Amino acid sequence: MTYIKYILPLLTVFLSFYTSAYEARTDRTYEEVQSFLQSLEERFPENVELFELTESNSGTSIQGIIVGSGSTTHLLVSNHHGNEYGAAEVALGFAEQIAEYPIADVQVVIVPVLNTWGYDRRSRREKGALYTHDPNRDYPGPCKSNEYFQLNSTKALADLLSSEGIVSAVTLHTYWPAVVYPWGHSTQDKETGYEDIFIQLGEWSTIKSNYQVGNAGEVIYPADGTFEDYAFWQHGTWSLLFELGFSHSPSLADIEVMVQHNTYGLREFFEKAPREVAENHAFTGECDFRLRALDLEIE
Repeated sequence: MTYIKYILPLLTVFLSFYTSAYEARTDRTYEEVQSFLQSLEERFPENVELFELTESNSGTSIQGIIVGSGSTTHLLVSNHHGNEYGAAEVALGFAEQIAEYPIADVQVVIVPVLNTWGYDRRSRREKGALYTHDPNRDYPGPCKSNEYFQLNSTKALADLLSSEGIVSAVTLHTYWPAVVYPWGHSTQDKETGYEDIFIQLGEWSTIKSNYQVGNAGEVIYPADGTFEDYAFWQHGTWSLLFELGFSHSPSLADIEVMVQHNTYGLREFFEKAPREVAENHAFTGECDFRLRALDLEIE
């Protein structure tokens, strides 16, 4: 009988996965994403609050939810790139799980689709005022001093970091099975001074998926103007990028595996992530602009 109090909660979580209202999709529209978020607020009103991040340049309401309550606020954002629909499915699967079983003394802000225009068109880029942009190149950075915040979505997400005091953040992408950390911009000086912490966070995050963990610029390729570098550089936010699965066009079976493996890792991350931002987060290295030629813009 001693073990029952430990077994029953685990069994409840296990069974809830199979009785969940969430069903993975390959053809979900953004309107259906909005309906799903609203349903979470209706089903778990004590745990979930629906909110609008901003209105996109194309006039769509970018919505998210705040789950749980506590002294620490973390962020999960998916689909900077609209064509990565598998990433949105992982975000929605995790959103439902944490809505039912919030993390003690932690609130998690979840924005499952940042690039709403691209999501409905399966387009990587997002429509701005005059032309389209890659949202995950639309932030200022240590090696990028111009042409940033061309999109309402990225500016609002950046503002959220300070307004909500975000301590740790995860962005979800496809299609490279890895979890990576700063610095990932155009530099040979890739160490932040917090490598041990970032590696540990990555290992917790991949405990189920067994994805590769490493520096963004080395595991993928250098890229200027990304959210992950911006969040750490400006705010000391512990930011990781999850590259999920093996394709930008995963099958339903592939998505189901991605959800099972990564919702587990996301919960590990948000439960164990630091409760305070990094104290020293300035970039003290040198930029190497030759590395910009290595940015393939396919991640």
